[in-house]
Amino acid sequence: ALEKMEQVDTLVVDKTGTLTEGRPKVVHIEPVSGFALDQVLQRLASVERASEHPLAMAIVTDAQQRGLALSAVTDFDSPVGQGVVGTVDGQRVVSGSARFLAEHAIDTGSLAGAAEAQRRKAATVIFVGVGGRLAGFVAIADPIKETTPQALQALRAAGVRVVMLTGDGQTTADAVGRELGIDDVVADVLPQDKAAVVQRLQAEG
Repeated sequence: ALEKMEQVDTLVVDKTGTLTEGRPKVVHIEPVSGFALDQVLQRLASVERASEHPLAMAIVTDAQQRGLALSAVTDFDSPVGQGVVGTVDGQRVVSGSARFLAEHAIDTGSLAGAAEAQRRKAATVIFVGVGGRLAGFVAIADPIKETTPQALQALRAAGVRVVMLTGDGQTTADAVGRELGIDDVVADVLPQDKAAVVQRLQAEG
């Protein structure tokens, strides 16, 4: 293994928990007209409580810090890397990417501009649909580890190319890449597709 390491010229790293602290925090909540901020967060946190994803834990923590009482969720489903769905207080709650909500016939277009502004700040945006309607979105940021810039600098000095692989959208990923000086950024990658990216790089030598 050590002999092989000497020949490595490219390192592929995941973003969350590797380059970042893996302790994401809610930084912004954007409700649409007709929904209160606490209402959006309460519904979202209630359904996300059943998920084990770090972003879900950040949402639940924020709701608890605001003193919101969470409701029980039924019919919970969490397609890997896409989002979560469940029924909360008799209403179907859908959360995830714009693409995931579109699959459930919920249009996120009215919040596209506000969401993009959050992504440019390196935040991940999770849209929320309640009862078949768009309710808003939550933006979550994960601070970069203090040791990351120094580690990347050492890798570059050793002639190692660094590729960042993430399930985040392109804008969010590019913002993190810019901050860390990583030019090779592969975004919007589902967990089950990450191995294929590694295999492609291996095929390129």
